[in-house]
Amino acid sequence: MSSRSGLLVLCLGLAACQGSNPYVATSNPLPPAPPQAANTFDRSAYPAAPRDYGRYRSWAWLNGQLPPGSAWADSAQVAEAVSNALDQRGLRPLHDNRPADLFVSANLRLETRLRQVQDDYGYYGGGYYGGHGGYGNGVGMYNTVPIIRTYQEQVVVVQVDMFDAQSGQPVWSSSAETLRKGTQMEQADAIREAVEKAMSAYPPS
Repeated sequence: MSSRSGLLVLCLGLAACQGSNPYVATSNPLPPAPPQAANTFDRSAYPAAPRDYGRYRSWAWLNGQLPPGSAWADSAQVAEAVSNALDQRGLRPLHDNRPADLFVSANLRLETRLRQVQDDYGYYGGGYYGGHGGYGNGVGMYNTVPIIRTYQEQVVVVQVDMFDAQSGQPVWSSSAETLRKGTQMEQADAIREAVEKAMSAYPPS
């Protein structure tokens, strides 16, 4: 009798599991797209096209102004160094009323840097141990004492910026520095070196 009762309970349980689900999935229809959606292009949904630096062939100074000079270097020195660096990269200056492909600005300044140098100086130290009368084996040791020296030096910092002449958007920017030199000829070499460092990565690969 008990086995029949257990079988009946099992059958009723299986029947209950096969019953209808009281939860019914429903969804609301999507709203219709606005009429202008078919004619609207969302640029933010796509990556920006890579810039074609090969189309830039000519340049002019931004707002027609040469780089500012300083007490250490005049404007003409900076302008000549930047112009030569651009010329080496196939960019030609425009001196007439034709529109240029690029506008260029440059700035030179002096900055102070703190440098640290570590020097290792050695010293010997030791003692004598042992026997009668103060005589014994000598033991020597060697060690180093690091000494940190901090000093100041002046560097020439050059900043070069390029802008698309049509859109006005920034195209490229870089800065570099080199150690300030003493004589007038060494000053010109320092400016050229800093400009060349700044322009070394143009055009970007």
